Amino acid sequence: MLNFSKIKIILIYFSFIVISLFCYSNFSDSKNIFLKKKINLGLDLQGGSYLLLEVDSTPLQNRQIQSKVIPLKKKLIEKKITYTNFKIKNNKIIFDISQDDKEKFDNFFTDKNNDINTFLDKYRSFELEYNLVNNQIIIGLSKNGIINLNTSAVDQSIEIVRKRIDETGTKEPSIIKRGSNRILVELPGVKDPERIKELLGKTAQLSFRLVTDNKTEFGNEFFTLTDTQEKISVSKRIILTGDNLIDANPKYDNINQEPIVAFTLNRLGSQRFGQATSKNIGKRIAIILDNEAISAPVIRDSITGGQGTISGNFTFQTATDLALLLRSGALPAPLSVVEERTVGPDLGQDSIDAGVLSLLIGFILVIVFMIIKYRFFGLIANISLISNLLMLIGFLTLLEATLTLPGIAGIILTVGMAVDANVLIFERIKEELNKNIGNNIQAFDLGFKRSVITILDANITTLIASIILFIFGSGPVKGFAVTLSIGLITTLFSAYFISRHLTSIIVLKNKEKKLLI
Repeated sequence: MLNFSKIKIILIYFSFIVISLFCYSNFSDSKNIFLKKKINLGLDLQGGSYLLLEVDSTPLQNRQIQSKVIPLKKKLIEKKITYTNFKIKNNKIIFDISQDDKEKFDNFFTDKNNDINTFLDKYRSFELEYNLVNNQIIIGLSKNGIINLNTSAVDQSIEIVRKRIDETGTKEPSIIKRGSNRILVELPGVKDPERIKELLGKTAQLSFRLVTDNKTEFGNEFFTLTDTQEKISVSKRIILTGDNLIDANPKYDNINQEPIVAFTLNRLGSQRFGQATSKNIGKRIAIILDNEAISAPVIRDSITGGQGTISGNFTFQTATDLALLLRSGALPAPLSVVEERTVGPDLGQDSIDAGVLSLLIGFILVIVFMIIKYRFFGLIANISLISNLLMLIGFLTLLEATLTLPGIAGIILTVGMAVDANVLIFERIKEELNKNIGNNIQAFDLGFKRSVITILDANITTLIASIILFIFGSGPVKGFAVTLSIGLITTLFSAYFISRHLTSIIVLKNKEKKLLI
């Protein structure tokens, strides 16, 4: 256990030096790809914004019911089920059927293989349910159907929120699901959340529709253009949606001297847009975003290249934000801010100062205790402890981890765990020396060897607990778990390589002398 080959010694100290070097990058402005890495400060340390968003799935439920109408009618005709008074009310499909068709309807509607009422294997339930009241069928989403829809909407919303926030350049945002229909967003370093709120509050449902001369309400909708306040009649028929966009970027139109958004369509979108513009040259096409008409330009020529522009009296910032929204995709359902907090940088700095002070006090007390208790070998334990902290910070820097206040607590706990390993080793060595073996090398060798299992058991069980905390915990808890997990690994390395090697040097030089520990 006390014998180290030259290759092993080189590997130990080379690993220590390389990992510890990353500590330096936190205090430098180097542009080197490796030395650019830094530990990011979390919301509680750096300050920033905290937003709790709620997904409103009501419009999504309405769209889901609407999407069932045409397939359901076709299926009723196919099954030769006669229906009357077909209507949609309060997110329910309602119609009348004859007494003779009730059993026929039930058989097809509750068939697991039917393509109208999906069977949700996860819940062992159907997406839709129906009630029969006096020969009237009332179809709506089942409880599990709503849960499935909400879950899908929240999961999809999280990904789109993440894309939108990443596009703004915010570093290390924390975006997690809370409950069944809420999303928690923590944005370290963001002092003014208004722009973020505005970006996240827009559903970004984009559609292109033709402007019509028909002033009647049938088949049309009426909008007021946001740029000119002109009232226009727009066809309900959608030519394109934002789903057909593959890219969007802000640009400056040198002809009209205004910012615009240039977009690129996918193959299907290019075909549809080309056909629509070829057939409607001279007409106007309305661009509808979140139920607002932002512009209605005249089609001057057929657009077959899959590229186009959106104008609408934009500033460069609004054009940039619109391009960002279109690139990230439309939210499946509207989001609303139900809770908002701003953490000031002063509070964050106070937390850092308190954390650093507690770490220094604990560190100094441990160093003093180890020297008093174990004399010269206590000094070796302290060198091992310092190397442990340097490697821990180096690993956190390499991973560009986010440090939170609980993360600082994890570092402080690591100091205690590291000392615990050395205490176990030294106490075991004491036992071997007290047996009067008469051989320092054998006593120290057995001390290290017989303490291995105890230390491994203690650290592995703690590591398992920290991994579970990381998997199931929220942002701050994850920060604690990360620092603790890495700290356990660096503790084992420093105790069984650095500390053991330094101890071996002293012991091998004093084979015949009586060593006090």
